[in-house]
Amino acid sequence: MINILWGLLGIATVLGIAFLLSVKKKEIHVRTIGLALLIQITFAFLTLKSTTGRAALEGLSNLVQNVIGYASEGISFLFGPLVAGDGNIFAFQVLTIIIFFSSMISILYYLGIMQWIIKTLGGGLSRLLQTTRPESLAAAANIFVGHTEAPLVVRPFIKKMNESELFAIMVGGMGSVSGSILVGYSLLGIPLEYLLAASFMAAPSSLLIAKMIFPLPAEVRKSIAEGPAEEINIDMAEDEKPANIIDAAASGASTGVKMVLEIAGMLLAFVSLIALINGLFGAVGGLFGMEDLTLELILGVILSPIAFLIGVPWEEAVRAAQFIGQKVVINEFVAFAGLGEVIDSFSAKTAMILSFALAGFANFGSIAIQIGALGSLAPERRNDVSRLGLRAMIGGTLASLLNAAIAGMFI
Repeated sequence: MINILWGLLGIATVLGIAFLLSVKKKEIHVRTIGLALLIQITFAFLTLKSTTGRAALEGLSNLVQNVIGYASEGISFLFGPLVAGDGNIFAFQVLTIIIFFSSMISILYYLGIMQWIIKTLGGGLSRLLQTTRPESLAAAANIFVGHTEAPLVVRPFIKKMNESELFAIMVGGMGSVSGSILVGYSLLGIPLEYLLAASFMAAPSSLLIAKMIFPLPAEVRKSIAEGPAEEINIDMAEDEKPANIIDAAASGASTGVKMVLEIAGMLLAFVSLIALINGLFGAVGGLFGMEDLTLELILGVILSPIAFLIGVPWEEAVRAAQFIGQKVVINEFVAFAGLGEVIDSFSAKTAMILSFALAGFANFGSIAIQIGALGSLAPERRNDVSRLGLRAMIGGTLASLLNAAIAGMFI
């Protein structure tokens, strides 16, 4: 019972912050917020608490693990004995898996399977939550692809979207992780079933937070309620469609290679910079008898109340909040990499909450990425994206924290 009450406190805290950030508090649509929250709680209960739901989630997790096993064949062929040693596991087994999954998702897009799943999930969200079709489809797409690829499914609509819709797309990207990178997190030691649940919960969570901070205008909601849903074609454009399934696999692999190089370079730079910063903090702190002063410790102390409110026991709050801080200030991959090394030292509840709380792209670097990505798709909206960027990052963070608070109710 205590976990339920604690989770409700976390939900109230996150929703309270979102309400304070709202630009039009009187236009918040209670139905949208209530149903989105109900979807999240129901999904979390079914997948984390009920016997049948847990079995289904574990089955999906095992399926993904089996697919990862097939990817290992290609890794072993390419790198041979290099993958045998644990010292090389990150470079040769975590990052390379991303290339395989990127290729597989590209094939699913070519076959039209991914479009069907996105249209089904997005259409359902739109009808239930009374959100517009484009923003709902983008939210569904974010379950499977990253925040630079998801807007592509509604590219023709971005230039004429109202600010509420544009903001929802941005929050949806910030509050989710892509399917291809998700398996990389699991190989760092993060439970895959938690990551899968967080990925699906991100869609309603992001729409909920977005519609609290930036509600749809009343006239738009009225048109949604009265009129039929607008049909949107999310099939690949002819000039972008691969020539055949082999071309699709190659294109996806090429995208995966670029992604891996970016992640590897980013990790090399940021992990080294963190070590440098911690060295400086330790030197300065040593003058005052605080030799153990680090960036992580500072972030942990600042964010520990948030960690406690979403369900982390107080004795673990400072340590847990360090990873939440890393995720926001640096990025989620650095945070997950650090968490994976010590996750067994946390209680089961804290490990679960952190797995959900870190599952999102919301960080300062992502603001620039979204400005570039959405600005290239609709140059006339670049200023709007820039203006909404910081608020969207906060919204994405709140979406992940909301998922974490809900998950903590069902440990």
